[in-house]
Amino acid sequence: MNLAAIHLAVLDWYAANGRDLAFRRTTDPWAVLVSEVMAQQTQAARAAEHWTRFMAEFPTPAALAAASPATVIRAWRGLGYNRRAVALRAAAIRIVEDHEGRVPDSLEALEALPGIGPYTARAVLAFAFGRPVAPIDTNIQRVLDRALGPLPVTARALQSTSDGFVPLSDPAAWSHALMDLGATICGPRERRCQACPIRAWCRTANGRSAAAATGPGEPGRAARASAPAFPSTTRWLRGRIIDRLRDAPDQAWVSFTQPLGEHSVDAVRLQIDRLARDGMLELGSRTDLCRLVTSR
Repeated sequence: MNLAAIHLAVLDWYAANGRDLAFRRTTDPWAVLVSEVMAQQTQAARAAEHWTRFMAEFPTPAALAAASPATVIRAWRGLGYNRRAVALRAAAIRIVEDHEGRVPDSLEALEALPGIGPYTARAVLAFAFGRPVAPIDTNIQRVLDRALGPLPVTARALQSTSDGFVPLSDPAAWSHALMDLGATICGPRERRCQACPIRAWCRTANGRSAAAATGPGEPGRAARASAPAFPSTTRWLRGRIIDRLRDAPDQAWVSFTQPLGEHSVDAVRLQIDRLARDGMLELGSRTDLCRLVTSR
């Protein structure tokens, strides 16, 4: 395997064909961290649209840490999976309290932050700090497995092998490029091998294997689109509850006394209780009353 030639081919392809996403234009660690949390379970292009507005409102960890959960959840509208907003705020508080307001630059410290797992921590290290580590999302794992694998099965061996493919000169561009290859060329069901910059070295394109990797456990950035939420699902119900609270005036109590969609009043109240346990809303003096958490 001519790894130097593969690096050159991939990076040249990325320079000409890479997706122009707003958060790829910065190496600010906080901005990168926010983008990675946003894109954990949301398409990259959609996350990029919301990221610009969110960063204007919360440009630093201190700004987010000082905001109420209600303010953050309102700013998160349109991204789904609202617990990520609460976790990101908790991470900002930890950054302010334990790291003097600066995003840490070690894997151990990043993984200790609320809501930050192995993928997100390594993405911050690669994209913000230029460390030669591989943030392994579904796209990256699939491309590496098809082209340069087979990859190991165990998480530790998979990470070590993937890290070994990262060029020391430009680890951020390498990972961005592999993500884009997986998203646009080497898809889970359709492969456009003729357009792939590493076709000459690819074991799958050259008939040595038909393997296709499955994704890792932690959701990665731009790895896959969020599944649609149908009215019969708990996810849909939780989203509608949060949306009603977002639409209410700040600190106003909202009454839930009617079914929502296909969900009974009892089902609605069950999810309200669970959202309260998740730290997204607070309960009122009556069982039907709640509001977004307003305390800082």
